[in-house]
Amino acid sequence: MKKPKIRMKILKEKKGYGAHCTVHNRFIATGADTFEELKTMIVDAVNLTFEEENFVYSIDEIEFVYDLESFFAFYQVINTETLSHRIGMKTTLLDEYISGTKKPSETQTRRILKGIEQIGTELSEARFLLI
Repeated sequence: MKKPKIRMKILKEKKGYGAHCTVHNRFIATGADTFEELKTMIVDAVNLTFEEENFVYSIDEIEFVYDLESFFAFYQVINTETLSHRIGMKTTLLDEYISGTKKPSETQTRRILKGIEQIGTELSEARFLLI
């Protein structure tokens, strides 16, 4: 068997964080109080699942997929008011999507993601003058 790709769904729970996925009919799930702890638990759970196949995963080999609430809980450094202005969305609407009181359409979700990706690209291309 070829080493399977792992795509873990990450969720913000009422208390802590959860992660789950299904790979080759194997359900993998774990949880933790913090995101850093969750990453460790994910690697442990995935490696335990594929122990018999002698597959060993690192955190870099596991793809994370977030819902909006979880993403913004993990990356609180993102200012939602500024993001909403950049993507042309009312701040209150974005806040409702993030809190889960409203569910965004696929188009709206892509719009938000595109704005976040643009900010990420800009940040990755930033250079500072070293004095």
